[in-house]
Order: sequence, then structure tokens, then C-alpha cells
Amino acid sequence: MRSYSPDLTPPWKKQKPVLEVAAERDLVVEEVATGFCGAVIRCEAGTVTLEDRFGKHRVFPLEPRGFLLEGRVVTLVRPTSAAPARPTRTASGSVAVPGARARVARAGRIYVEGRHDAELVERVWGDDLRIEGVVVEYLEGVDDLPAIVAEFAPDADARLGVLVDHLVPGSKESRIAQAVTSEHALVVGHPYIDIWEAVKPSSVGIAAWPRVPRGQDWKTGVCEALGWPTNTGAVWQAILERVSSYKDLEPELLGRVEELIDFVTAPVE
Repeated sequence: MRSYSPDLTPPWKKQKPVLEVAAERDLVVEEVATGFCGAVIRCEAGTVTLEDRFGKHRVFPLEPRGFLLEGRVVTLVRPTSAAPARPTRTASGSVAVPGARARVARAGRIYVEGRHDAELVERVWGDDLRIEGVVVEYLEGVDDLPAIVAEFAPDADARLGVLVDHLVPGSKESRIAQAVTSEHALVVGHPYIDIWEAVKPSSVGIAAWPRVPRGQDWKTGVCEALGWPTNTGAVWQAILERVSSYKDLEPELLGRVEELIDFVTAPVE
């Protein structure tokens, strides 16, 4: 009697063992049925969510032989580690550098008008500023800005950047800014009366920032119009808690802060 293998599947139809790969965050794969290619952003029981380079999300089942990894068919499995994935971006959108130490502070500085401005800049750009060694200080107003700049005495090795509120043509702030003439100092600003306005209304759950009559304290007027407590310090902390990244801020502020960071950190020629 001849002995036959119990597996009568023709050799050309037999499937080779497939590598199982943990669906770790940022792993880039291609789904075999649709050709959708993207990075893993989430893996739950039975499904994996991919994000392509345009930011589009698709959810796929964790089926055997369901994905291509560098051209090779693989089976994605749920990661066994319960450790949270490290963020790959800072709050400002920059590439995160895990474990990076803060750089020794530069001689250059960035000045902002008030404490709320400084806290908002720290919340979104804090990681970037520590890596670059840039210190942010607040002035409690810019009425004496030309004298403050003269006292700082900026030079090529110690540049000074200044962020000003309500820097629009014809404003008091614009006239003050024009009085700063040092080539090693850069004064830029946003159009908002107060830094609160630079936070997108949708991020704090309102339709729009209310208009406050001229002559009335702007923060107090906002709180009264929205039915918020008039304790502006507590209200600001509640607003700040709603800011998790650059996406919660208006572009008019984003561009100016990035401009200041670039100016202060530019290499000496």
C-alpha cells in the first residue's frame, strides 16, 4: 500500500505561513483589498484605523493576510503592550523628539505683552522653545517698548522678538512698534484686541467672540456678554484648558509666533 499525505491540496494552492505583525501606531501598511495605504493611528478589538498622507481615515477588520508591509503579505494583530503610544507631534505640529533635553537658554528672548500671552505660547510652543533654548517673558503692556528694547540692547548674538496685541494700522500699538528700529529686534503682532480672541471660538464652545463697546474693559465685557463669571483669571484658565494644539488657535497668531521663533534662533551670519 502506498502512503498518502492527508493534505491533498495541490502544492500551488498551499499558503505559506504568514508573518503576524503588531499594529503599532505609525506603522505604514497597505490594505490588500482596496489598496488603501496609511499609517496605523488606532487598533481596537477586531479593527485597525489607518490614516493616509492626506489625513483621510479608514477602518479595516484585522483579517488574516489582510495587509501588505513593504510588499509582503502580513496579518496585523492587536499590540499586546498596554503602554500608551508616544505622541509623534508637539502641540505646535512640529516633529516630537522623545527624550530630548532642554537646550541652555539663548541670550535672545521673545517678549509678549502679558501673562496670558506667555501661558498660551508655552502651552502650544513650549516643547519647541525648550529644545531651541528660547525664553519667553511678559511685559505687562508695551507702552514703554522702545525703552525696553534699548535696555535689552539686542545684537546678532542676542536677538529680540516681540509679540504685540492689536497690531493693526493706525492703532497705538502700531505707532509704538514703528519706534523700534534695531535690526536685531523684530516686532510682530496679531489683529486681536486681546490674546483670548486668538483662540478659536469653536474651541471654547461659542459661536463668536462678542464685540465690546469702546471704553469698556474687553475681558470683563466678554464675560458679561457670554454670561461667564467676571473673574477673568479663572475664565482664562478655563479657556486655556480648551487649547490642546495649534489647531485651536487662529492662523494670524500661529504665523507670528513661528516668525519670532525663526528670527530669534536664526544662525549668526
